[in-house]
Amino acid sequence: NPTEIKAIKEILNAQKECWNNGDIDGFMEGYWNSEELIFTSLNHKPAFGWENTLERYKNSYPTKESMGNFNFEISELKLISDKSARLKGKWELIRKDDNPNGLFWLDLKKFDKKWLITKDSTISFEINIPLSLLECDKNNPS
Repeated sequence: NPTEIKAIKEILNAQKECWNNGDIDGFMEGYWNSEELIFTSLNHKPAFGWENTLERYKNSYPTKESMGNFNFEISELKLISDKSARLKGKWELIRKDDNPNGLFWLDLKKFDKKWLITKDSTISFEINIPLSLLECDKNNPS
């Protein structure tokens, strides 16, 4: 259903706009405001509930600079039913000193006439070791 696909994409684009304006509260409007919301990311315990997810975002991104400029690309979007969808894609943050990026998987449900994220699983491909340290020093082998 192209209308539903468009509505889901509009939610994500609205989230992107809020994020890039430093508005985490606005960004969170794309999530289901329920204790049943699930947010998981690699290297962190899952956050259960809307308030805990909001707190996780605010602690992880305390300033507009730390939030950076958010971009995403949807690689797959499937309607499971007329009220349920699954989406996967790539994300990236463009910041002054780094460019974290990774993958995300979202489950969405339609409540009345509005699609909301009910489950968010995100992984990051950040590498904290400079590549130069991973290469062998040919002049000084250990």
